Amino acid sequence: MMKPRYEKRFLLAMALVLLAPWAGVHAQGYPSKPVQLVIPFPPGGATDIAGRLVAKKLGERLGQPVVIDNRPGAGTVVGAAFVAKAAPDGYTLLISSGSTFTVNPALMPKLPYDPIKSFEPVGMVARVPLVLLANVDVPINDLKQLITAVRAAPDKYMYGSFGNGTTGHFAGEMLWSTTGIKLQHIAYKGSAPAMNDLMAGQIPFTIDTVAAALPQLKAAKPRIKAIAVTGESRATQMPTVATVAESGFKGFSADSWLAIATPKGVPADVKAKLQKALADTMKDPEIREKLVANGLESAWEPAAAVAARIENELPRMRVIALRSNIRID
Repeated sequence: MMKPRYEKRFLLAMALVLLAPWAGVHAQGYPSKPVQLVIPFPPGGATDIAGRLVAKKLGERLGQPVVIDNRPGAGTVVGAAFVAKAAPDGYTLLISSGSTFTVNPALMPKLPYDPIKSFEPVGMVARVPLVLLANVDVPINDLKQLITAVRAAPDKYMYGSFGNGTTGHFAGEMLWSTTGIKLQHIAYKGSAPAMNDLMAGQIPFTIDTVAAALPQLKAAKPRIKAIAVTGESRATQMPTVATVAESGFKGFSADSWLAIATPKGVPADVKAKLQKALADTMKDPEIREKLVANGLESAWEPAAAVAARIENELPRMRVIALRSNIRID
């Protein structure tokens, strides 16, 4: 008869033998069903465009469809909160901009998610360049002329953005603070109404995404013109438009970015598989070409770099919000 201590060792050894085939089962079996990619914006915007492009190729690499789920509302809060509360199994992903991870937390003390504790980045997939635009009839063609005009008539000029507390609003306030001028902010509920008023001459300037501006700039008779790009480098689709940095303000950079994230707590092997699949996806020339064609910039960053970006950017956004008195209505 087997002694108790040997019996325990035998049972432990048998358990290890039986469990061995299941080691790494998460990665081997994942994904066994379609993966949901939540976009916290309505269809048609920059995030939606990028999400749909990436989803198709990512699904091919994972071996399962990546299904788009648009959940707009409250400046990305609705969609982000849904993902933050989802099961951390790798089947619910979020693609969103700095609005979710650094802008909203700078403006809203009580969010249904934490930008650092609720998510784990998978990787950054694109940059969303922003551009200062003017109505075509405004007699200003570059940033230097704008500064001169505003200083001569400090209370005359205003600019629109696609929403109060959005990345366009933040970019504008950063620009005015850097250049030492001030334009009155007009907040619109989205890019379309702001663009309509700009084209109609109801407002002289807006700050919007390159993606939103391109169709109007390429029109047969454009009603808008580009003054300066706010990112660190020129937009691929606007190679002749100077950056703010090139216009005399070295080091200035204020654009947005898009990253994919999971809820916190996804198994390490599943997370590793997702990260590799996304990294391989972003190497695809077709993805890069289509992102650029839609006014975005292909810009891969691994998970650790995205996490560091969020931690570094969040305090900066809080300073800008406080200094410029940016508040959510």
